[in-house]
Amino acid sequence: MRRIEVQSFARTDIGRFRKTNEDAHFRDDLLGLYIVADGMGGHAAGEVASSEAVDAIYGMVKRGVAKLGDLNEPINDERARAACRLMEGAIQGATYMVFAISQFELDKTGMGTTITAALLVGDALVIGQVGDSRVYQVRGMNATQITEDHTLIAWQIKQGLLSPDEARTSPHKNVITRAVGNRDYVQVDTTVVPVEKGDRYLLCSDGLHGYLQMEEIPDLVDIGGQNAVQALIDLANLRGGRDNITAVLVEID
Repeated sequence: MRRIEVQSFARTDIGRFRKTNEDAHFRDDLLGLYIVADGMGGHAAGEVASSEAVDAIYGMVKRGVAKLGDLNEPINDERARAACRLMEGAIQGATYMVFAISQFELDKTGMGTTITAALLVGDALVIGQVGDSRVYQVRGMNATQITEDHTLIAWQIKQGLLSPDEARTSPHKNVITRAVGNRDYVQVDTTVVPVEKGDRYLLCSDGLHGYLQMEEIPDLVDIGGQNAVQALIDLANLRGGRDNITAVLVEID
């Protein structure tokens, strides 16, 4: 039993225009692992990439989490580093798995997926990130984007080449600079975030966050539970629903 109590809620939706759902997600409150993956590749290859990646990450984290010690104990620097290594290794393993499948099945050549994964270790959330799915932290009525998008647009904004307003209408806004599986290696960002009682964490694909303003998230998440997840997905569909939509909401009690 964890000292920090947690419960999660999730849903994925095909959206209003796509014929298949290439998103995948995972949640396990006992293990403390949460994942959102947004596949790409066409001809159902994206669906394969996202589901295979999620399965691979779950398997590697489940096998490796015992090495992190008692999950009831507050995290320290050594355990934080070990948890980051575990998360990075799991995502690298998924990368190799998806890439290997694409090499043996020609109709899946070039397939890949985003990965946003979070593991609750003691009193911290350890996050692994590749691509443009996101994690938001909602503390009180303030929302913060925890992850950094691996997109051409995000890079251009960071370099001062585009303003956020210009980015909204850029023809390159869907260009991803990192993905799991289109090569046999990917650079993984890892972050350790201290958690507090009452925190909410939203993991989502761009089919959701592309329709949301940061300031809208606290009120929607404050609905709570599965109703909050449904409200988020309904809003994305109402505003266009041009992509698959996935949300995992993690509530720290």
